[in-house]
Amino acid sequence: MLHPGTARLPLPASLTALDRTLVLGVVNVTPDSFSDGGEWFEPDAAVAHGRELLADGADLLDVGGESTRPGAVRVDEAEELRRVLPVIEALSGAGATVSVDTTRARVAARALEAGARIVNDVSGGLADPDMPRVVAGSGAVYVAMHWRGHADVMDANARYDDVVREVRDELAARLDALVTAGVDPRQVVLDPGLGFAKPGVDNWPLLAHLDALQELGRPVLVGASRKRFLGHLLARPGVDPVPPTERDAATAAITTLCAAQGAWAVRVHDVGPSADAVRVVERWQDVRASRAASSGSRGGALPGAQQEGRPS
Repeated sequence: MLHPGTARLPLPASLTALDRTLVLGVVNVTPDSFSDGGEWFEPDAAVAHGRELLADGADLLDVGGESTRPGAVRVDEAEELRRVLPVIEALSGAGATVSVDTTRARVAARALEAGARIVNDVSGGLADPDMPRVVAGSGAVYVAMHWRGHADVMDANARYDDVVREVRDELAARLDALVTAGVDPRQVVLDPGLGFAKPGVDNWPLLAHLDALQELGRPVLVGASRKRFLGHLLARPGVDPVPPTERDAATAAITTLCAAQGAWAVRVHDVGPSADAVRVVERWQDVRASRAASSGSRGGALPGAQQEGRPS
């Protein structure tokens, strides 16, 4: 049931249109997140950080009050609300498009009241059976991530025979369950859950085969930013994995690859490089499309050197 007083949002088709990959900036209002826990814990600091991310090119902001790093201890609902609501109210009031990162239906409902337009649920609705009803009643965009348990148990569930097929099938089952519960499929964005119940090697096939997830007919969000598998990839003698803040260049490379594959959005901590990467891919794709159209209008022949204005 939708929380009393929450108005139904217009179906956010503009938020899930695939004109280009969107950049979702992370605002962790937590003392224990894996990469920046405590840096933005106070509301004023979190709001200021959100504004900085917008200035750096973020399209959306993801505000979370509970760490989901491996082994993290859950906070209670009241504390989660205390952390996120003032930040969401301030940022959405300033015109930002805000997502709430939560697995709790009541937190999601209160966040939507406060101005959030997206619910980013790492459990895909499995952690709280009321979540689908809240989402269906609100009309908000709902990010359903692949999930096999809370942070304290997820690493024990990281076993796959074919990670791409299994993640795809489990996300398909979540999509079916959400639609059965009344969620409009147009509200749903899918997330493969990189780093969640997945050993390092199993993240790469998911990144290489986003098309397998896109076959489900819904936009895909990718959250690779500063994850452990990047830290291990970049390991150097005596440092394995490299610290989270030394993984930002690799994160921007992942953004480039995901944008080229048509990902709906990337969730990142360091927004500027990923925003630049999206612009590069957008321009590259525009030029390729223009060249293809030009070639087609000339019967399929590639333009010659003189036609390109270069000396023959």
